Amino acid sequence: MNTTLTFEAEIQQGIPNELPPKKTYDTNVNHAPIRKKILSADEQKLALRNALRYFDKKHHAVLLPEFKEELNRFGRIYMHRFKPDYKMYARPIEAYPGKSLEAKALMLMIQNNLDPAVAQHPHELITYGGNGGVFQNWAQYLLTMQYLAEMTDEQTLVMYSGHPMGLFPSHKNAPRVVVTNGMVIPNYSQPNDWEKFNALGVSQYGQMTAGSYMYIGPQGIVHGTTITVLNGFRKINKSPEGGLFVTAGLGGMSGAQPKAGNIAGCVSVCAEVNPKATKTRYEQGWVDEVISDVNELSKRVQHAKANKEVVSIAYDGNIIDVWEKFDEDGIHIDLGSDQTSLHNPWAGGYYPAGYSYEEANKMMSAKPEKFKTVVQESLRRHVEAVNKHTQKGTYFFDYGNAFLLEASRAGAKVFKDENGNLVDAGQLNNSNAAFAYPSYVQDIMGPMCFDYGFGPFRWVCASGKPADLAKTDAIATQVLEDLKLEAPAEIQQQMADNIKWIKGAQTNKLVVGSQARILYADAEGRMKIAAAFNKAIEKGEIGPVILGRDHHDVSGTDSPYRETSNIYDGSKFTADMAIQNVIGDSFRGATWVSIHNGGGVGWGEVINGGFGMLLDGSTNANRKLHAMLHWDVNNGIARRSWARNDEAIFAIKRAMQMEPNLKVTIPNLVDDALFKN
Repeated sequence: MNTTLTFEAEIQQGIPNELPPKKTYDTNVNHAPIRKKILSADEQKLALRNALRYFDKKHHAVLLPEFKEELNRFGRIYMHRFKPDYKMYARPIEAYPGKSLEAKALMLMIQNNLDPAVAQHPHELITYGGNGGVFQNWAQYLLTMQYLAEMTDEQTLVMYSGHPMGLFPSHKNAPRVVVTNGMVIPNYSQPNDWEKFNALGVSQYGQMTAGSYMYIGPQGIVHGTTITVLNGFRKINKSPEGGLFVTAGLGGMSGAQPKAGNIAGCVSVCAEVNPKATKTRYEQGWVDEVISDVNELSKRVQHAKANKEVVSIAYDGNIIDVWEKFDEDGIHIDLGSDQTSLHNPWAGGYYPAGYSYEEANKMMSAKPEKFKTVVQESLRRHVEAVNKHTQKGTYFFDYGNAFLLEASRAGAKVFKDENGNLVDAGQLNNSNAAFAYPSYVQDIMGPMCFDYGFGPFRWVCASGKPADLAKTDAIATQVLEDLKLEAPAEIQQQMADNIKWIKGAQTNKLVVGSQARILYADAEGRMKIAAAFNKAIEKGEIGPVILGRDHHDVSGTDSPYRETSNIYDGSKFTADMAIQNVIGDSFRGATWVSIHNGGGVGWGEVINGGFGMLLDGSTNANRKLHAMLHWDVNNGIARRSWARNDEAIFAIKRAMQMEPNLKVTIPNLVDDALFKN
């Protein structure tokens, strides 16, 4: 880029008229895996034509061979030449050029998603999960930022899988941006379909908060992970003190696991095959120790358990080594899970045992069929090791990353037959049999949080000031403590856990990137916290605040193997809730909305939606936050209530008592005795 331009001018320029210098490939950055070659010769030409349409014809002769080289080398056209030279991070909101404060908020959030301290593969515009993209290429980023810089509050920017289709006339209460990612025709939603469409440059995997500009680093899930670990120990009636939690994955969202283990107060071991990801989490203070030798790890863990240490240990290697070694050495694992990106098993989401990280990456692109074979072999071996531990008392749960789903497809023994024996899918008499191990949503998050309306509410202080974040923490704490005094017995534990969390937020040093916070809260809590923020903004006590949430929430996501895995009325494979959620948010005041195909469990396996909302201290913002946040939560509670979930029936009845204009259909329960004949 032209280094003589100011940051503001460079944003306003968009795609430059003259070509910037070609960039060298930075080997010090954590890059995305090379994607397999999936396009035919004619499709490769189409992909190149699709890429070149962003640029003036006078540049095509220069860019064509360059883009062709990228496609051949990486399996994608990223347009690295056009990556900006300015530092990528969330600046204070006033640093962005533009006519709309809401548009500036979006620019802040987009840059946070691409901050190298936050993003997993920043040069490939991937935030987390191996393929969770903000954009497909750098031209899309440049054009989007330019549109946002010129947008008024009477326009809406329409985003098609990373591509800014353009600014359209709307009105000040309409969303400033509407995002869709990967919304393909259902019959074209298999993994290879995504590979092809993404290589062509016509669709992308937005994951959840990656493609909706609402990722806040690993903190984004650390609260939910902490709740999961705490309640996992409660389920086995054991204190976390001296307990052992074993899992895998330190890149992207999974990097939250060691921090959550520390907050919960146990010993945690998290394996990661990518040394750069491990190094990043260690340098950020999200993991206490790194050990590369499995024998040393075994000794260290035994010592930590015996002394009831609170410590998080990263194992620089394959998780299978850990499960097998701990079995061999008789180390009891209390809680076990896995948070590798198994929604993306053939393109870097899961690495096979017996191969180095580099060897596996080469095989992934050069010999994709062999790679698939060895991954499935590893999954069977992985499950075999887990099964040995669970037979000795380990509580293992699926973390919603498609571990059990992909393991079942690999032929692993993840089912139980009518006699309670662990078997593979081919040994089942009942094709509708459930997995041997529950999803953490089925056992913990669903009945304890989502059904009651508690979910991952979050906010970002747009000023960029740590002092503003500290003030919002204090405001939220006071609101929750006041609400707890009148809260019914059914949600006292949730309130207590959330108050403990927010009180310790500053001490636990959770911020990576923007000055952001996550806090589980129900609709009442979210509305009252947001209203208190808006009042503080009005008084000039803090700057503007951007509200959002994880898509992994009460009503944002329809995912039969995760968010809606505790829906048992046969509707868990429907996606009405997520679609209704985004439609409802859009006309109730959201600043931006997003709807995606694909998330943490895989493309074609889930539909998920999210929102962002700017609070500016105005009366209009106060009106919007009450209208939208109430719907955003209660839509999901109503659906869960209709599925006959007891906790949700309680929650929606309480919500109707609190809001006279809410009237929801309540299910009539059927006596089981009627079916005994």
